[in-house]
Amino acid sequence: MTTSLLTLCDLVRYGATTFGEAVLTYGHGTDNAFDEACFIVLESLHLPPEHLEAFWHARLTEEERSRILKLFEQRVYTRKPAPYLVGKARCQGYTFFTDERAIIPRSFIAEILCGPDTPAPDADDVSRVLDLCTGGGSLAIIAADLFPLAKVDAVDLSPDALALAKTNVEAYGFEDRMTLYQGDLFSALPKGVRYDLIITNPPYVDAAGMGNLPPEYDAEPKMALDGGADGLDLVHTILREAPDYLKPEGLMICELGRCGPALQAAYPTMAFTWINTENSQGEVFFLTREELLALKDQAA
Repeated sequence: MTTSLLTLCDLVRYGATTFGEAVLTYGHGTDNAFDEACFIVLESLHLPPEHLEAFWHARLTEEERSRILKLFEQRVYTRKPAPYLVGKARCQGYTFFTDERAIIPRSFIAEILCGPDTPAPDADDVSRVLDLCTGGGSLAIIAADLFPLAKVDAVDLSPDALALAKTNVEAYGFEDRMTLYQGDLFSALPKGVRYDLIITNPPYVDAAGMGNLPPEYDAEPKMALDGGADGLDLVHTILREAPDYLKPEGLMICELGRCGPALQAAYPTMAFTWINTENSQGEVFFLTREELLALKDQAA
């Protein structure tokens, strides 16, 4: 009987068991049933994850328990990702509003930007940043926080995603330093603008992957995932046009999932610099403007 679930510990244990038996798919901020249950419980109770142990044996009210159990049920039977159910996502210590208008924040670029070995320029040397395919605005907001002297532009093709991004920008109070542009990649930007840093997490799921998406990923906007036959449709365009929007010492960081072998096959003479993280290998690369220009010349 669920009436015997009295404490936060009881609810997390029950949720983890329920999710494990349901064989859910993870990857939207958690990678296992226990962490997924913790996320739902803590977000539902508006509790900080770093203080979980302090509340571990706290008793829940009947209303709280009922609300959490309903979310557990929705997670199992709808297979929607947990962040969509609670309306919030966490990424590298940042919290963002999220819903079905955009994919859930989870880019490895966030981990790289926040890490000690980031290839990004020193914060004092960055005056302008571009986030291509911004979705709900998470990477652009993280960049605005990490580069406090920079103006940050963010582009997306989806008006709905940009409406969500606007909510997140306002929540962080970055309206004065961030501009959202609706349009197709670089064509949405003002003429003549140049950036110290371009970050981009474009759609990169190939045709085989799109045809075999787990329900959790199928809940996200298709246009934010579908990268064409080999996953590189937008990546090719970005590589071709990026040097025209970078300053002489500028740098671009791009995430492309498991399409690395296809990218290397398409540009066999280019030595891409891959950036590994704790949770990824060969899924993010960076190139300088000079390298991008060389790549452009080879393609020509």
